Amino acid sequence: MSPPARRDVFQAIADPTRRDILNLLVKKELNLKTIASHFKLSRPAISQQIKILTDCGLLRIDQQGRERFCYLQTKKMKEVSDWLEPFKQAWEMRYNQLDSLLDELQSKPK
Repeated sequence: MSPPARRDVFQAIADPTRRDILNLLVKKELNLKTIASHFKLSRPAISQQIKILTDCGLLRIDQQGRERFCYLQTKKMKEVSDWLEPFKQAWEMRYNQLDSLLDELQSKPK
């Protein structure tokens, strides 16, 4: 049996619950119980979501005594940022063109 395919960042952020978990961890590391308390899902369901985030490299889990804390691995999000960059540039170009058109229309005598 071959090992399961490794998930990628895009699969991980496709799910709204996983995005919400990432948003919680932007501010500070949290233990699994605290993360689960923010959701109506069962703890095993949240654990599964966290496993997916860990498998794709977006989270790291450290054991501290009896607690397991989740830490955001922001470096992995660079894949998303790099992929979005051409779209960002295209939209900025369009906004700049719109700004130029508006400036031109406002400068015309009435």
